[in-house]
Amino acid sequence: MLEIIGAGVAVIIAAILVLAARQPDVCHIARSIFIAAPPERIFPLIDDLRASNEWSPFVKDPSVKLSYAGPERGVGAVCDFEGDATLGAGRVEIVESVAPSKVVVALRMDRPMKCSNRVEFTIAPQNGGSLVTWDMKGRQFFLGKLFSLVMRPEKMVGGAFERGLGDLKRLVETARDEAEQTA
Repeated sequence: MLEIIGAGVAVIIAAILVLAARQPDVCHIARSIFIAAPPERIFPLIDDLRASNEWSPFVKDPSVKLSYAGPERGVGAVCDFEGDATLGAGRVEIVESVAPSKVVVALRMDRPMKCSNRVEFTIAPQNGGSLVTWDMKGRQFFLGKLFSLVMRPEKMVGGAFERGLGDLKRLVETARDEAEQTA
């Protein structure tokens, strides 16, 4: 009887490992939102890491420790972060900045799981505003693949991107409305 249970457990573990191995090698998550403002009004809130932390869903907890280095904005601007077990710790660094249309950030996670991702924000003019896209890509190692069977990054991180873009939209459009009222 013990052999049958052991064989059953071994089959289940093997199936989980095979499922994990078949997950994509690259994790890719992207979300977009329309903001009723020109790219020039949105770009500074992405190109400045201090300003981006006003709307980023990842630093809402006041216990998150942030430290900045390099220039205030643009290429070379750095933010090191350390939070609870959910956020973890790591570094973001702006590696490309093309005003007012694109900011590329290198994201390095040190914990809870080591990884490196390329994060790209694009701001494309559209009728009466801009389409802002938050796109992240990174290599997914076996442990990440195994983790993704339980915690779906697309849902978990994609939802955070949606909240962040929604907060960015409110921030930009509220500032626009206030400026129009005082004019």
